[in-house]
Amino acid sequence: MNTKFLKVLLVAFVFCQASSASAGLIYLSASIDGSQANAGAGTVSLATGNAALIYDDVSNLLSWEVDWSDLLGTLTVAHFHGPANPGQNAGVQVNFLGIAPGNPSIGSTNISSAQATDLLAGLWYVNIHSTVLPGGEIRGQIGVVDVPEPSTLAIFAFGVIGLASSRFKKQS
Repeated sequence: MNTKFLKVLLVAFVFCQASSASAGLIYLSASIDGSQANAGAGTVSLATGNAALIYDDVSNLLSWEVDWSDLLGTLTVAHFHGPANPGQNAGVQVNFLGIAPGNPSIGSTNISSAQATDLLAGLWYVNIHSTVLPGGEIRGQIGVVDVPEPSTLAIFAFGVIGLASSRFKKQS
């Protein structure tokens, strides 16, 4: 058997194994603005922000990066709230600014299985509070982001292997 083909096969195998090792990671995001704040009634704020989260359903670790800009007031607190549908208010689940102060706030914490169920059902939101709008200046509902499953990546890898195999056979 051709050694180049074996190398391609080995690389594809390692790629598939690495992809399946991250099967427990779930990606989430939120677009944060004033129109969603105040239980959907909105605020006058033109501030915006973004949240990118990763939930590990094996370890229950929730990691995040949340950033914002152009608040009308001075930042006071920032939380993940839930469970609540868009347009509803709910209690604080994670005070992420208390765990990871700064803008952007980059941190992680473990959450319970019940919290994870609500988070993955789209029932959590990000709320950024300020001195001008202490009830929350900007808000964004958190939702799961679709990413390719490891099986999709494996099918792609086997396709690449097939193409490489046919190319190496033609050269022999």
